[in-house]
Amino acid sequence: MGIQINGNTDIISATDGSLTIQGASGNLTGNLTGTATTAQGLTGTPNITVGTIAATSLNASGVITATSFSGSGANLTGIGGTTDVRTNSLVVSGMTTATGGIQVGVTTSITVGDTFIKRGAVGLGSTTTAGRNAGVGTATGTIIYNSTLNEVQVYKGNALGWTNIGESFIEATGGTISDYTESGTAFRAHVFTSSGTFSVTKAPSNANTVEYLVVAGGGGGGSCNSSDGGGGGGGAGAVRYATGFSVSATPGSYTVTVGAGGNGDRSPGQTSHGIAGSNSVFGPITSTGGGGGGSTRDPSSHPAGGSTGGCGSDSAPNTAATASGSSGGTDGSSSPVSGWGNPGGNNATGVAGAGGGGAGAAGSQASAPPHPSPGGPGGNGLSYSITGITTHYAGGGGGGAYSGNPGPAGSGGLGGGGAGGKGVDGPGATFSTGGGGGGGGMIPGNSKNGGNGGSGIVVVRYPIGGLAATAKATGGLISFSGGKTIHQFLSSGTFTVTNPGLTSIEILQVAGGGGGGALNAGGGGAGGLVYNSSAPVASSPGIYSITVGGGGSGGRGSPAPQPVYPAGTKGNDTVGIVTTCVGGGFGGANQPTSSPNAGGPGGSGGGGSDSGAGGSGTPGQGNNGAASSYGDAGGGGGGAGGAGGPTPASVTGGAGGAGLAYAISGISTHYAAGGGGGSRSNGTGGTGGSSVGGNGVAPGSVNAEPGKMSTGSGGGGSGYSPGPPGIFGSGGNGGSGIVIIAYPS
Repeated sequence: MGIQINGNTDIISATDGSLTIQGASGNLTGNLTGTATTAQGLTGTPNITVGTIAATSLNASGVITATSFSGSGANLTGIGGTTDVRTNSLVVSGMTTATGGIQVGVTTSITVGDTFIKRGAVGLGSTTTAGRNAGVGTATGTIIYNSTLNEVQVYKGNALGWTNIGESFIEATGGTISDYTESGTAFRAHVFTSSGTFSVTKAPSNANTVEYLVVAGGGGGGSCNSSDGGGGGGGAGAVRYATGFSVSATPGSYTVTVGAGGNGDRSPGQTSHGIAGSNSVFGPITSTGGGGGGSTRDPSSHPAGGSTGGCGSDSAPNTAATASGSSGGTDGSSSPVSGWGNPGGNNATGVAGAGGGGAGAAGSQASAPPHPSPGGPGGNGLSYSITGITTHYAGGGGGGAYSGNPGPAGSGGLGGGGAGGKGVDGPGATFSTGGGGGGGGMIPGNSKNGGNGGSGIVVVRYPIGGLAATAKATGGLISFSGGKTIHQFLSSGTFTVTNPGLTSIEILQVAGGGGGGALNAGGGGAGGLVYNSSAPVASSPGIYSITVGGGGSGGRGSPAPQPVYPAGTKGNDTVGIVTTCVGGGFGGANQPTSSPNAGGPGGSGGGGSDSGAGGSGTPGQGNNGAASSYGDAGGGGGGAGGAGGPTPASVTGGAGGAGLAYAISGISTHYAAGGGGGSRSNGTGGTGGSSVGGNGVAPGSVNAEPGKMSTGSGGGGSGYSPGPPGIFGSGGNGGSGIVIIAYPS
């Protein structure tokens, strides 16, 4: 039996149990079990044992090439020199021994199931904890990737079991993510500017602690009336900061409550004062809201808070101001257990207000005549870099001053405190800082209002193994998700291109939402929204100033009748790279003779009250607010995704207009929704749009809810309970805006 190729001579023949392979320079002969006897180019003692040799050839250099080897085993030994054995396929059911090693090509791999070895990488495959535990007779030293825990583990035998290999870190969700490096260590911070949940999905026993910063809302500033000097500055929210707080993945959910800033006193001439800020909470940790600033008409009223507010003036000192320490930290305690807080300043003059206390220092008193009688400065706050950006928090509000005063109004404390007004309304504190609002300053014959306190903030951070990528720009809170680098500006800052390869960006810009009105009032309109999927940027100079607009103030109610139940105020504009987004329109109030009952214009228009018209939206940025058809209910504020809803019944507020959802941050989120309209206590307030607009009249209250911070949503309109005593609710503040920039990592 033989095989002939291009002739009569047998090239491969097998007779009587022998195998002959004839080559150009010699023959390989042997028996059918594959034992070679002679071959050109083979040295040593060749031994080839195979079940089947298919399409085998022998070249002049002694290279044996076969299309396939198959059988119960392949034993290739004793071939020296330059001899190779080559095959496109080797199928072996038994043991294969390679005494000289195995080499594979640079583009190929040795694969067993989903485990592989190739150039530059080893893949362990993946199994779950259940699959790992189902293994029988696991060998000590076995390495796996556990997809249940997202960890590489090694088996150390029956005594030690499975343990993690290398570093293992906390994994969690919630808030706005900021990944950054500080002193060579990579950190992840979760920044909460509105309430939410910090959810822990993994907390290894050797690295399960976090740092936290909890800042409460600041107190509102006090007002003055037309014949007295200046209102007191609001106190800052208390601050709690500590390290080493242990978290667990079971159950793994930690409630985060971010306190709102207290409304400034907007009822000059009444027996009132600034409203205290609300508490901020992280799990079991609570920081107390700052106290409201005193009013010139009620100098004795001085609520305690995280940092007590400054007193107003009415010609006599208010010793209660210095006697009542901060409930967050008495006498300015800096213990992480009790928190930081300081008292507000005392008042010793009839023409200026004292400063509110800050987290780092007490508020200053106003000077007594015959001095220039300036308003007292607010106490300074404290500085932290826990978000990745060094920021001051919890400064006290400055005291207001009479317009004819030679001296200035009190400056706001470093950390977001609002300055006092001199003959003007006291400015509000910076949002998401917990600063106190500034006190209002009197002008003869004209009353001035106190400014709102700043909302609080909660930040939780922990170390991570490293950053997922290198950013091509600086500015804002930077994170990495889905192959993109994301910059989120929750407050104003600068976006600077550092990599000339970055020529375009995806960008979302949202202005601050409008405040809801008071007394069965209209909901605030959403801030203007603009999205661009490919906006050009330059690398030279490549520096872009970002201004993030704050939300407008809700109209201030009162527990007693007063001449004015004000409308809300318009949200502030956001200035980004693409254009300027217009702040949301205010919600109208139910006092047509003294305050607008029509909703204000803006990015989206505010809702009307007491049969007032809805405000108009800005084309391309938002929609109109709804009119009110009844005196006891307000229309809904407009949103970026739809107009505000009308009042469906005499005591039912209109729904806020829908927002729009974007996943530019890595998580789909609604932005720029309208606030719901208010109603009487026997009715139903309108629902805020897309669950981020403020509800008109919070459940069980006559006060409305604010728009969600960092979404540019409108605040809800307030309600009224006839009592007795009659209670007139306050409108919800608008949510602050945001700018988000993303590009491929």
